[in-house]
Amino acid sequence: MKKILVTGASGQIGSELVTKLRENYGASNVIGSDIRKREDEEGPFEIIDVTNAESLFETAKKHNVDTIMHLAALLSAKAESIPQTAWNLNMGGLMNALEVARELDLQFFTPSSIGAFGPMTPKLRTPQDTIMRPTTMYGVNKVAGELLCDYYYHRFGVDTRGVRYPGLISYMTPPGGGTTDYAVEIYYEAIKNKKYTSYIAENTYMDMMYMPDALNAIIQLMEADSEKLIHRNAFNISSISAAPEDFAREIQKHIPEFELNYDVDPVRQKIAESWPDSIDSSNAAEEWGFKAEYDIARMTKDMIEKISIK
Repeated sequence: MKKILVTGASGQIGSELVTKLRENYGASNVIGSDIRKREDEEGPFEIIDVTNAESLFETAKKHNVDTIMHLAALLSAKAESIPQTAWNLNMGGLMNALEVARELDLQFFTPSSIGAFGPMTPKLRTPQDTIMRPTTMYGVNKVAGELLCDYYYHRFGVDTRGVRYPGLISYMTPPGGGTTDYAVEIYYEAIKNKKYTSYIAENTYMDMMYMPDALNAIIQLMEADSEKLIHRNAFNISSISAAPEDFAREIQKHIPEFELNYDVDPVRQKIAESWPDSIDSSNAAEEWGFKAEYDIARMTKDMIEKISIK
């Protein structure tokens, strides 16, 4: 990677990824893009609607990029409320980005998600290769996207790569409509109000990951030797499997008076129950050396410190 175009650069992952990439590859070599520009954006940036194929192509050509990191998408809970819009953005935008990568011979990354799994998927240590029958529009988009990236690699030779993200936790950017957003909100509420009401039920386990590990995984995968990648797209990666009460216990080590309550949202709860409790990341470790640095204890300590300062 020498010059990188990031779509969805104002989102939860994109805003932090652009900063990380600019630190690694130089500010002028990373072009952020989104349908709107963040107020604190300082580097090269283009306003792009990824459903406009011509605009995406012209931007990539104008900046002479060699890599596209395609992050523009609607997340799980939001996608479920407007499924047709989600399909048009998530799948139409992905197809456009892949076509640009094919036409300009670019390296390509897009994230999948544990949302690609469904209620028939094994829930404990979910394997890399397993049954995938999601029951949400977001999940359907992610499975279709994984297959589409595989197709562009095998049919056209596009160097496509990707990971299946668990829920992502960050102190930098607010939640963006995902089912696992409670795992970010709980820290903010713990510091501000010493209590939190979870919309996810007790004993509902889902995979999570701290954002620094999520960003490092992208860079590590994109820099990996292509010949060693067997799966190439949609690698399982995770570092934490936790329920709301697990976060509460860790927070109480730092804020003893913290209280956790529940008011379950049936829509997001149903989505959460369709996902695995824990996934197996061994293929990512074997093929490109994935290893997370943060467990729930280390992440909680860092989240509380950073949010308190913020």
